[in-house]
Amino acid sequence: MAVLVTGGAGYIGSHMVYALADAGEDVVVLDNLSTGFRWALPKNIPLYEGDTGDEKLALQIIARHDINAIIHFAASIVVPDSVADPLGYYRNNTANSRTLIEAAVKGGVHHFIFSSTAAVYGNPDIVPVPEDAPTVPMSPYGWSKLMTEIILRDTAHAHPLRYGVLRYFNVAGADPAMRTGQSTPAATHLIKVAVQTALGLRKKMDVFGTDYPTPDGTCIRDYIHVSDLVAAHSDALSYLRAGGDSVTLNCGYGRGFSVLDVIDTVKKVSGVDFRVDLAPKRAGDPARIVAASDRARHLLKWTPRFDDLSVIVSHALQWEQKLRKNNA
Repeated sequence: MAVLVTGGAGYIGSHMVYALADAGEDVVVLDNLSTGFRWALPKNIPLYEGDTGDEKLALQIIARHDINAIIHFAASIVVPDSVADPLGYYRNNTANSRTLIEAAVKGGVHHFIFSSTAAVYGNPDIVPVPEDAPTVPMSPYGWSKLMTEIILRDTAHAHPLRYGVLRYFNVAGADPAMRTGQSTPAATHLIKVAVQTALGLRKKMDVFGTDYPTPDGTCIRDYIHVSDLVAAHSDALSYLRAGGDSVTLNCGYGRGFSVLDVIDTVKKVSGVDFRVDLAPKRAGDPARIVAASDRARHLLKWTPRFDDLSVIVSHALQWEQKLRKNNA
């Protein structure tokens, strides 16, 4: 019996693979390596290079490795890109996920954990936003994830499949043991960009929008350490294996920081006062979104360990320094 991790060579996926392997699980990875890296995985983990939309390949993996659970990370994730290329996002995030879910049903997989997003809420009226808040995405990215949630819900009504939908807020940081981290050179994550700027890998960084209805005019987000996020997946898998019902949960800390708060923290942790320019708003960005995460803490007994923005930034900085050293 093994766990299939799609997108397992990517940022969050590789952390998940290490966590599962550390726990003694048999793990198999499916990744097309478009944004992931083989070196980000433990050497003994089987990697199948391919797409989640390849049903024949997915069924072969499920049968060959006796897969009993799928944790599905593989997706396109850049909000502005989804606005420019909606069809690409609906293909990769929704159509391919539908194919993977069908393969899970055909292959007799009973547990499915889906990497969703806070973008399904759009610009919520209630902050912190609870799981039962209206889902009104502002971008094709958010819609592509919400559509997959609906597919999972309806499939679970018709078949013996139980799922966990985890709606991520803003994921950052790196493995404290520095085995893996955010490694995509052109990543758009705020903390990644700020850390790269502090290290001189970028000449400057932009702040997109300064007239939002927030205290300092910049967007507010709930930043969660990637290791705490991965722990929530492990807890969700244990919950489902113990007979828990299908569930949709927020993954965040319940505290928000503005873009300028994050930049100030990166400057303090790095000791570098780097250049920051102001730029126009980007399409699809809500002003403020913070998680109500009480349900995950209660139901999964999820206990975050790294709920500190300075720690998150410090781990991201250490990882970026390691990448720079390795690439020197």
